[in-house]
Amino acid sequence: MIKSNQTLFSQFLLLGLPIPAEHQELFFVLFLAMYLTTILGNLIIIILIRLDSHLHTPMYFFLSNLSFSDLCFSSVTMPKLLQNMQSQDTSITYAGCLTQMYFFVLFGGLEIFLLVVMAYDRYVAICLPLHYTSIMSLKLCVCAVMISWVFNMLYSMLHTLLLARLSFCEDNMIRHFFCDMSALFKLACSDIYINELMIFILGGPLMVIPFLLIVVSYVQIIFSILKASSTRAIYKVFSTCGSHLTVVSLFYGTIIGLYLCPSDNNFTAKEASIAMMYTVVTPMLNPFIYSLRNRDIKEALINVLIKKIPL
Repeated sequence: MIKSNQTLFSQFLLLGLPIPAEHQELFFVLFLAMYLTTILGNLIIIILIRLDSHLHTPMYFFLSNLSFSDLCFSSVTMPKLLQNMQSQDTSITYAGCLTQMYFFVLFGGLEIFLLVVMAYDRYVAICLPLHYTSIMSLKLCVCAVMISWVFNMLYSMLHTLLLARLSFCEDNMIRHFFCDMSALFKLACSDIYINELMIFILGGPLMVIPFLLIVVSYVQIIFSILKASSTRAIYKVFSTCGSHLTVVSLFYGTIIGLYLCPSDNNFTAKEASIAMMYTVVTPMLNPFIYSLRNRDIKEALINVLIKKIPL
C-alpha cells in the first residue's frame, strides 16, 4: 500500500546513537580510538603480508583481502558517525546516503565471501594436504577474490538502484547512525515489496549458503582431526583454524543477534550495540585475533621491527 504525502528529499538526518549528551565526549574518544585501532591493525596485517615472502601463501592472500575489506567496511560508517558526534548538523545528502549504503552492502558481502574461501583453503590444507599446491593455485585464489568483488558490486548496485526508485514521506529522520537499508524502508512512501523480495531471494541465500559451506568445511576438518593420531598434529590444526573460527563466530553471531532483535520504529540501545559490533568491533578485533593466535604473523612483525626483511 502506497502512503500519501510523498516528498522529494535532498538530504536525510541521521539520528545517531542513543547516547546521553553528557557522555557524548567520552564515547567520541572511545569510538575514535577504536576506529584508529581498526585502521592501524588491518594496515599492519596488509603490510606484513606484502613484505614477508613467507606469508605469500593462499591463506595470507585471503587474509590480506579480508583486512582490506574490514578497513573499508569500518570506514564506510565511522567517519560520518564521528563527525556527527562533534557537530550539530547530522544531515547526509540523498546521494551520500545511497553511496554509503552501496559500499556498506559491498564490503559486508565481500567479507562473507572471503570467510568462505578461507574456510575452503583450510579444508584443502588439512584434508587434502598432498594436493594443496595444485588446488590452491594463484590463479584460483585471484579468481575467487575477483568473483567475490564482481558479485558483490552487482548485488550492491541492484539494491542501490531499487532504493533510488522509492519516494519518501515527510519524515526524513533515519533512526540509525548510518544509512541502513531497513531504516530507509521505514521512511518510504512507495511500495517496498520488490526491495524486500530481492532481499529474500538474493540476500537470504547470500547469508545462509556461505554459512553452510563454512560449517561443512569444518565438519570435514573435524573428521580429519579425529583420524589424526598425533596430539601435536591436532594442536597444529586447531591453532591454524582457531583464528578463522573465532572471526566467523563473531561475524555471524552479531548478524544472528541483529535478526533476533525485534524491529520497530525506535533505534534502541540493543540495536545500536549490535550494529556497533559488526561495523566497528569485529573489524577492530580481527587483526588481534589473527596476530595473537598466529606464529607466522608474530615472526613477520618481529622481522620487520628488527629490519631483517630487505625492502
